[in-house]
Amino acid sequence: MRHSFIAAILAVSVVAGSARADDAIKLIVPFPAGGPVDAAARLLASEMQGLLSATMVIENRGGGGGVIATDFVARAPADGKTLLMGSQGAHVISGLLQPNVKYDPVQSFTPIAMIGRASMLLVADPKLPANNFKEMLELAKTRKLSYGSAGAGTVMNIAGELINSGANVHILHVPYRGVAPALPDLMAGRLDLLPADPPVLLPQVEAKTVKPLAVFGIERLTALPDIPTTVELGYPGMVMENWYGLLAPSGLPSDIATRLEKAALAAIASPAIQLFMQKGELRDTLNAREFRARIETDVAYWRPMLAKLGISAEAAPSAR
Repeated sequence: MRHSFIAAILAVSVVAGSARADDAIKLIVPFPAGGPVDAAARLLASEMQGLLSATMVIENRGGGGGVIATDFVARAPADGKTLLMGSQGAHVISGLLQPNVKYDPVQSFTPIAMIGRASMLLVADPKLPANNFKEMLELAKTRKLSYGSAGAGTVMNIAGELINSGANVHILHVPYRGVAPALPDLMAGRLDLLPADPPVLLPQVEAKTVKPLAVFGIERLTALPDIPTTVELGYPGMVMENWYGLLAPSGLPSDIATRLEKAALAAIASPAIQLFMQKGELRDTLNAREFRARIETDVAYWRPMLAKLGISAEAAPSAR
């Protein structure tokens, strides 16, 4: 079962942070424990540390939509001892939206490898009187609905605002420090909707603690063949995906970068991570060169798109 698999990841990953030797490699996660980026980081650390013959310690630094952790790594020594588990939302979009960001998403980092990417999934409180995306939109026109995110300017926030702008509705944004703190409110009925990544939501769908409504992409999820995509539903601009990838500060010596890339790609190819990717609907692993090109493409796309949508970290609709 998917929820048992994710629980096993979190249990095994404790090993990655159990020893704190001076020569340990810190893997910084820009969100609290329990979310999909955190789960990916813990599993990657568990697989990589044996390949590197070095302890890897997970350090969660949530806040600022990922900017706090990303800035910390950007300013860290480029010695391979401090790494970042980035995501498109935390690394690219928050970096473009948050005011006074002192790093550049491309120039301030050395990409190591991208684990994979996945289209986001929209789920609802199982008690919400709407059983599909169309019924949810009709409901949003007659009563006040809310959606949660990991903070203003994150991919979850943008996915919610794509619904608002694309369907001409107003669903209230409620920011959290990550998806993990938002899920209990959704399941308790204090939140109506949650757009987030498949790795963290699919176990909840299987357990029937949340109700799936739509996939923000062009392809349906293998695990949810009956749930349509937003493009199928007539909203071609309502597309949002996220990726997870390993990065280091810029200026990393080439020999260290190559060693980390080799270990990361070998770890991603391991049965444990391949199973994680399969269960979480992640695909398209990229090496360091390909990962850099992906980040450059994302920055070039999202900078004007965010302006077009009128989304900013300060102006994004929110309530708490």
